[in-house]
Amino acid sequence: MTEQPARIDLGALAEEHAALAAAGPHGRSAHLVLHDGVLRQTVIALRAGAALDEHNAPVAASLQVLRGRVSLTVAGRRLEVAAGELCPVPQERHGLIAHTDAVVLLTAVTA
Repeated sequence: MTEQPARIDLGALAEEHAALAAAGPHGRSAHLVLHDGVLRQTVIALRAGAALDEHNAPVAASLQVLRGRVSLTVAGRRLEVAAGELCPVPQERHGLIAHTDAVVLLTAVTA
């Protein structure tokens, strides 16, 4: 009999980190959900108006919005992404801005 992988309740994590972001001084909260070799998945909650400054992109990544509405900022452009949508993260410096209270799942492959 093989062992079943652990299950993660993303709804509960979204709720928990949305509350932490709302109460925190910087309006954000993050939790590394999965770290398996080069694969990382992180839940990130942002209060409306909060942002993640520009940073370098990993080898490959995607952003899934679990709740709210955000913009992925890349080279002066903004790509708006809403709850239920998934988008690739470009392989260039980028940032993230929350238009509403939001929670996203960032999936990244690192080298």
